[in-house]
Amino acid sequence: MATGSAASMLPNAGTDATTTLAVDLDETLIAADTLIEGAAVLLKRHPSYIVRLLRWLAAGKHRFKARIAAAVTLDVARLPYRAEVLDYLRSARSQGRRIVLATAANGRVANQVAAHLGLFDEVIASDEMVNLAGERKRQRLVALYGERRFDYVGSGRADVPVWRSARRAVLVGHDAALSRRVGAVTETGVVIAKRETRLADYVSALRLHHWLKNLLIFAPLIVAHRLADQALLAQAGVAFLAFGTCASGVYLLNDLLDIEDDRRHPRKRDRPIPSGRLPARVALAGSVVLLAIGLGLGLRLSGAFAVVLAGYVFVNLLYSLWLKAIVIVDVLVLAGFHAARITAGSVVAGVWLSPCLMAVAVLMFLSLALVKRYAELLTMRELDGVHARARGYRSDDARLLAAFGAGAGCLAAAVLALCIHSGATYVLFARPSAMWVLCVLMLSWISYLWLMARHRRMHDDPLVFALLDPVSCVLLALMAVVYLSDLRVT
Repeated sequence: MATGSAASMLPNAGTDATTTLAVDLDETLIAADTLIEGAAVLLKRHPSYIVRLLRWLAAGKHRFKARIAAAVTLDVARLPYRAEVLDYLRSARSQGRRIVLATAANGRVANQVAAHLGLFDEVIASDEMVNLAGERKRQRLVALYGERRFDYVGSGRADVPVWRSARRAVLVGHDAALSRRVGAVTETGVVIAKRETRLADYVSALRLHHWLKNLLIFAPLIVAHRLADQALLAQAGVAFLAFGTCASGVYLLNDLLDIEDDRRHPRKRDRPIPSGRLPARVALAGSVVLLAIGLGLGLRLSGAFAVVLAGYVFVNLLYSLWLKAIVIVDVLVLAGFHAARITAGSVVAGVWLSPCLMAVAVLMFLSLALVKRYAELLTMRELDGVHARARGYRSDDARLLAAFGAGAGCLAAAVLALCIHSGATYVLFARPSAMWVLCVLMLSWISYLWLMARHRRMHDDPLVFALLDPVSCVLLALMAVVYLSDLRVT
């Protein structure tokens, strides 16, 4: 969101008390789109409504807006209001101007916002019969206040028809092309600065640091001593990109579905989408494009890999809509996502991990999934006390989650110990007994992660934390050295 106060920069903004000041809602007064957010919140609460949403949309946009507004109530107190626009409106109101909220959003939503802010004398909005956008909004304002008898605060090309009949345009944002179009139809009296979306916002929303998880795709190549095979390495690289683009597409969609929950979270509320730094429409379009690119790359590799990737995306969507709210099932699914990456690497390399090593991986990922939920629950407990909830877990579940998670981690190390004297280990390693050191290091690493979570130092995905925390990196490096130094040269 932008910084600074428009009202203080423009002290004469509200001097004409005889001219009505009309202001748009979506992307103007708030850095959000209430229609997309309403649809996302409704779909999150009722995943089965997806067919109903399509049917509502086919009936017309005005009915689509009305049905969503009737079915779900947005938390308007937590919407990302533009401080500069609010300052401007308060300045105008203090000087006696009549202020009207004129929006294409449904009247239910608009009235909720108006009641929350207490700044508006009147609300003009869409209803079940009319989508009050563009030309229709212009006609309504002219009928109520007269030609050139109102100023209008807007931010997009859809507002140009309204500005044609406005006395003066108040433009939110520095869009040079839009400014020229507005200047051709009316006077631009005020330009209110807003924070533009930056490259860092896109990078943060795409969660590029989570692409580190996709390094698991190379695990079968490492185990099979085939990293030197350039053809297989190139295919694994394409698989890495395919999983990464699909994961980023799912993250964008997931952030839209979780937008209300994230705004209640002390850290997640600052993410680009819930904070309004990245528009919801951009996130939705980006999600579709990224998923299409990722699945396209998967098809180019092989049909089998594409099936694994499509299954990963499908289960991710189920997880975002439904599975994440089901206790225990959610962490099993998270562990399964990591196993899917290893499976994808096996498909690409044509090499399958032994059941023993796959069991170690699944148990370790289950421990990481549980530590993620445990850390989230501790964070929410600091805010809500004994009534805290994280997904489907309650405050008093924390100890049980810690027991399950630490137990899964210890069991992973135990299974690895049982694998040491298997036939496959003697084929791969020169001195299998030296692998006991690896077991000890793995147990130390898992114990350290749980201790950091207990100390409330884990504020991100545990695997990302593990790859960025210095102590964790040292333990992982030691494990890599032990593993690679004992490989049998082939």
